[in-house]
Amino acid sequence: MVAHGQAEDLAGHHHGPPAPHYSSRITPGVLGMFLFIASEVMLFGSFFTAYFFIRVVNGVPWPTPPFQLPVYVAFINTCILVTSSFTMHWALQSIKRGNVWGLRAGLLLTFLMGLTFLITQAREYSRVGFAPKDGAFATIFYCLTGLHGVHVFVGLSILLFMTIRAFRGHFSAEHHHGVEIGGIYWHFVDVMWIIVYLTVYIL
Repeated sequence: MVAHGQAEDLAGHHHGPPAPHYSSRITPGVLGMFLFIASEVMLFGSFFTAYFFIRVVNGVPWPTPPFQLPVYVAFINTCILVTSSFTMHWALQSIKRGNVWGLRAGLLLTFLMGLTFLITQAREYSRVGFAPKDGAFATIFYCLTGLHGVHVFVGLSILLFMTIRAFRGHFSAEHHHGVEIGGIYWHFVDVMWIIVYLTVYIL
């Protein structure tokens, strides 16, 4: 039987559950973001499957006449979004070196380019000349590009939050996990657009 003093001593050294242990190569936050991205890849995969059956299996013309796709505008928009990945990488590398101003400039540029992409896409919708109701081609076009547009909007919301925190001095060379996790999501958005662009506008 444990003495009263020993019980108090044992109780004093146990204030809750033990500290979690995880691999030093990846933090729980980063792992969680990768798992979330995996689920989003499956979501995009379902729409690409519909695209495959409509265009390849059923042989629907792409684009269906008389509709045309603004390939040139989409190419410029793609260049803007791809460039934003480089500024996002610059922001993360800057804060890892303790360069707060590089972080702020990188995040701000990334946000502005992402916003430009989204505004250009919305303008493209207003001028493209067809709506989701105009056949299977139009439906899949809006589903794929619109789904990606939603992800860009989410990414912009994350970027805005990160930029505000950066200007308030919340990140440092030792504490920058928020930038890293947000950057992973933004790179996913950029890579997914390249796939959408090649599939919808080029192939």
